[in-house]
Amino acid sequence: MIKNKIKVVIWGFGAMGSGMAKMILRKEGFDIVGICDLYDGYIGKSIFNILKISNPQKHDVIISDNIENVLKNTRPDIVLLATDSFTKSAYPKIKTLVEHKVNVISTAEEMAYPQANQPELAKEMDQLAKANKVSILGTGVNPGMMMDLLAVCISGVMEDVKDMQISRINSLSPFGKTVVEEQGVGLTVDEFNRRMKTGDMAGHVGFKESTFMIANALGLEVQDFNQSMQPIITDIDRKSPYGFAKKGDVCGVEMSAKAKLSNSTIINMYHPQQIEPEMVGTSTGDYIKIQGKPEINLSNVPEVEGGIGTIAICVNMIPHVINSKPGLKTMIDLPVPRAIMGDVRKMIDEE
Repeated sequence: MIKNKIKVVIWGFGAMGSGMAKMILRKEGFDIVGICDLYDGYIGKSIFNILKISNPQKHDVIISDNIENVLKNTRPDIVLLATDSFTKSAYPKIKTLVEHKVNVISTAEEMAYPQANQPELAKEMDQLAKANKVSILGTGVNPGMMMDLLAVCISGVMEDVKDMQISRINSLSPFGKTVVEEQGVGLTVDEFNRRMKTGDMAGHVGFKESTFMIANALGLEVQDFNQSMQPIITDIDRKSPYGFAKKGDVCGVEMSAKAKLSNSTIINMYHPQQIEPEMVGTSTGDYIKIQGKPEINLSNVPEVEGGIGTIAICVNMIPHVINSKPGLKTMIDLPVPRAIMGDVRKMIDEE
């Protein structure tokens, strides 16, 4: 087992970043050495005051708005980047981190498989990471696990894969302001439709990434891909920690996608997500059906909670990213994720 604790910096201290900090502080072998966030109410304050917990470390951690200073003063092993959804907006931050020779795990949905939407940027990141001898990974509960890697893993017991039907019915309530706003929560129906027509309505980001990841894992190519989006309109007032939708307004988004692969396999994806779904009797869950030999029919009810799932998979992938060969990685490139229950240092390869 290596002697030194794994030094972690978290960039973005919203719902996901602060949740990662809480998880890391409960684990053995980690040391949170820095936090970067631009929120005025956090800058200059101790993370333990913000989190309202006692300090289990031997030193305090003061939130800074200057990532360059954080990196120079702490020299971390890895940065958890929890600030963006899209590769283009995450790229400048990732570039800064990699040029400081730091491994990166990003929660940006497009970063789960950036080759799907940003192949040139993906190539640049891969080259940059290799030149600086570090690794980059994008992951989360979805994309990253429930609608892609899980289907890939279970296909390992199949002789033949035909069509796939992958569904995730989930709650947006655990997610922060950025994600909730991207799903249109709180908008009027007219405003939602206007933004959708102008291309300003993000909805769920990740169907294309999940589809390309599955295709690549199966040794196939995506020949055709289409997705659609519709607002979910609430008939009661709903309030979550980071969002509010009054009766008659949008409380979430229903999305579906269909892809045809190079061997004519069809992948259908269905993903309605909304704040406080239980208030209207909607049950959440994760479902994977694969036609082939043998047929697969998996279900998990209720859903793997999005907040906890994203927090956990990012933290649990830390040792695998540190151990990996340099470059841009996806979840199909690294070892199967698993919970860290012992000292994380036991999972780190000694040089």
